[in-house]
Amino acid sequence: MAVNLKKGQGVSLRKDQNDLSKVTIGLGWDIAQAESGGLLGSMFAKKEPDYDLDVVAFLCGGSGKVNDLGKTENGQPTLVNGDIVFYNSMQHHTGQVVLTGDNRTGAGDGDDEQIIANLNGLPDKYQKIAFVVQIYKGIEQKQSFGKVKNAFIRAVDRGGKEMARFDLSGGEGFANCRSMIFAELVREEGGWKFNAIGRPFETDSFVHILRDHYI
Repeated sequence: MAVNLKKGQGVSLRKDQNDLSKVTIGLGWDIAQAESGGLLGSMFAKKEPDYDLDVVAFLCGGSGKVNDLGKTENGQPTLVNGDIVFYNSMQHHTGQVVLTGDNRTGAGDGDDEQIIANLNGLPDKYQKIAFVVQIYKGIEQKQSFGKVKNAFIRAVDRGGKEMARFDLSGGEGFANCRSMIFAELVREEGGWKFNAIGRPFETDSFVHILRDHYI
């Protein structure tokens, strides 16, 4: 049975109790629908653009920082083929962490996006994986986590056992927030620890979180 976590809590995922050779980090969410304002309102109201939430993984060393920012172009890091798994670099260069795809709307039940990790095969130099969610073009489209509801992140082992889950909905307290450090996996003796973070930011770009907190 999964351990349901609250913000700030954590749980150990032990190798001797779980098959960590294929861990699915699944994320899901719904978007609160605006009130229609009656028949005429629904007919003439401008349709709000779909929310596009992106999931990103930062693979960190012992210092808790990302060491490889990927290949460079014109002297600047591109983040591609480095220690960041995101929509432009969906497989880590070790082959042990993969983003399965981009669900642009969050429609449907179950996981909206998944990152799959072989935690047993990940080289020892990686001591932490941070999972960040951003609302793509959230500032431009005036979107925020204030309208995100039923959000969750969960960890499922190779056998399909849900080991840990963290549920987090938005609300007015997140009305100016467009990205979030949702959770972290931290290597420990005998396995990994899943920590529920839930730290929001006003920026709609994971690059700002990377710059300010992980490099």
